[in-house]
Amino acid sequence: MADEFPLPKRAMAIFAHPDDVDFGCSGTLALWADRGVHITYCLLTSGNKGTHDPKMTPLRLSRIREKEQQAAGRVVGAKEFTFLRHDDGELEVSMKLRGEVCKAIRIHKPDVVFAQDPWREYQMHPDHRVAGWSAMDGIIAARDHLFFKEQLRGKLTHHRVRHVYLFGTAEPNVWFDITSTLDRKIDAIGSHKSQVGDFKGLSQRMRAFAGSTGRGWGLEAAEGFRYLELA
Repeated sequence: MADEFPLPKRAMAIFAHPDDVDFGCSGTLALWADRGVHITYCLLTSGNKGTHDPKMTPLRLSRIREKEQQAAGRVVGAKEFTFLRHDDGELEVSMKLRGEVCKAIRIHKPDVVFAQDPWREYQMHPDHRVAGWSAMDGIIAARDHLFFKEQLRGKLTHHRVRHVYLFGTAEPNVWFDITSTLDRKIDAIGSHKSQVGDFKGLSQRMRAFAGSTGRGWGLEAAEGFRYLELA
C-alpha cells in the first residue's frame, strides 16, 4: 500500500484516449484531488475513431469525446486539460510527439506523472504503447535544458519529474486504497456516454476488479501501479 508516499502539489496524467485515465487510475486521482493535489490531464488523441456509428464523423466524435473527458475529469477533480489532438489509432513514437509531451510537462510542471505502462506484455492497442513511451521520453526530455531548447526561449523553463506511476500494468508494486472514491471513478467512466453501452454491467465489473485488486491488502477497493522513482 502507499500510505507512506507523500502527496505532491501537482500531478499530470498522460494517456492516449478519452476514458483511458478513468478506467486506469481515476480512483487514485480523485483521492489526491480531495487532498489538494492539482491534477492535469494530457490526452494525446481525442478518440476520433472510437465509434460503430457509420454516420459519425471524426471531427464531431472528437468534440463529443473531449467534452465527455472534461465532464469525467470534473467528477474526479481534474483542474486542467491539454488535448494534443493526434488521430486515434495513428500514434507513433516520434521526436515531434516527444517534444509536445515535453512542452506540456514544462508548462504544467507536475511533480508526479501517471502514464500507461509501455512495458506491459501483450499490450494490444498501439496507441497505449506509444502513449506510455512518449510519456517516459517526454519526462526525460523535459528535465534537461538542451532538449527542445527552442521551447525555452521565453519564460518556459525545464522541469524535472521525480515520480512516475504506470497504470494498466501487469507488475504493480504500489497500491492505493480507493474505497472512498470508487463511486466517483465509476461515475467518471459513465461520463463517456459515447463509449459506454451496458453501464450497469460495466460498473459491476469495475467494482469486482477494484475489489480483487485490493483483497490481498485487506482493502475493499484498490488501484495498482508500477512506481518508478527517477533520479
